[in-house]
Amino acid sequence: MNSMKVLVTGAKGQLGSDLMAALHAAKIPALGIDREDVDLTDHTAVSTVMHREHPTHVIHCAAYTAVDQAQREPELCYRINVTATGNLAALCRELNAVMVYISTDYVFDGSGDRPWEVEDQPNPQTVYGQTKLAGELALKAQLSTYFIVRIAWAFGIHGKNFINTMLRLAQTQSEIRVVNDQFGSPTSTADLSQLLIRMIQTDRYGTYHATNEGFCSWAEFAQAIFKTAGLSMRVIPIPSEDYPTPAKRPKNSRLSKASIEGFGRLPTWQDALDRYLHALTKNTSST
Repeated sequence: MNSMKVLVTGAKGQLGSDLMAALHAAKIPALGIDREDVDLTDHTAVSTVMHREHPTHVIHCAAYTAVDQAQREPELCYRINVTATGNLAALCRELNAVMVYISTDYVFDGSGDRPWEVEDQPNPQTVYGQTKLAGELALKAQLSTYFIVRIAWAFGIHGKNFINTMLRLAQTQSEIRVVNDQFGSPTSTADLSQLLIRMIQTDRYGTYHATNEGFCSWAEFAQAIFKTAGLSMRVIPIPSEDYPTPAKRPKNSRLSKASIEGFGRLPTWQDALDRYLHALTKNTSST
């Protein structure tokens, strides 16, 4: 696979930074770009980079992900999640590159309690979810060789995430209210990166759901964070209605793991949490 060359967008983000590290460790040539380097909504700028680098694969991690803010900035969210994705897909077609698009559980409506299968009918309820689905469609309109990878509840060392928020709050509070009626799979961006690398070394194109093994509610996740970190913090489970947000959160974010069977399923979320907290401690003590 030495002829491979990967371009990663959103390379300084939570998934992008872990992915760049994993590609380097796997000795796969990779170039990372972020918003400071290239404005992905500027077709000419992106085209210049693509034609200069000639990647064989583009892993598109960059996205507008501020779910609540998206309700107030739908045009900007659309430009980043749809227009930029379509432009990138058109360039991948032109240069015969394989594109990997990172999507989300928000393409579904969050109803029921059965894990969502890849062939289930999307029905996004938020601007963010609508634009991510439109991004999938923009990609499909341009390409026949692609990977769409839907993820949920991601956490990584280089980003804002639920674990870091909980640890921060534990420094000043002794109890916290967390919703207990939204369910999903906390997912390590380090584990996800390894899966993406396994994927791009095949031609098994299509749509996939990729999350760590096991399901829990946000309240159960919070309890596990404090327990694993050895912190005595009381978690008070509350219904979603007690914590209103501008964008409605899906109650069912469970994604079926069946589609990634052939690539190797990811470890349990509890195992991923344990490794993450170890890495966090190591990072803190070395800085």
